[in-house]
Amino acid sequence: MNMNSELSLSLRDGRPMYLQIIEQIKQKVAIGDWPAGQKLPSIRALAVELNVSVITVKRAYTELEREGVILTHQGKESVIADKPGLNREPILQDLEAAMERVIYLSRLLGISPEQIQRQLIKKWNPEMEEVP
Repeated sequence: MNMNSELSLSLRDGRPMYLQIIEQIKQKVAIGDWPAGQKLPSIRALAVELNVSVITVKRAYTELEREGVILTHQGKESVIADKPGLNREPILQDLEAAMERVIYLSRLLGISPEQIQRQLIKKWNPEMEEVP
């Protein structure tokens, strides 16, 4: 499996590249696409594949290791942890904070909940030509 090609970064995202890497790896682990023990690409290989600096990937891997999602064997390899420490609580708190921000900004702009819902669906599934 070419794990590198399963990750994609966007300059339009607005978030730092290392955060995009972290989020995508956590998502792959959470949904079971990348099982425990699965080897991750080397920092250098992933940096080349994603066209980012080695420092960017190193920062992502360091954070993922700190959170218990991956294990890194110094000078060897990084693997998905046997029991990934994917603590859902901070992620849910981040989601809650993001939703509060969306609501706040929507009210400032006079955007209805229905308009927000349509925009969310459109962002979630960009292939959809028209959102009901």
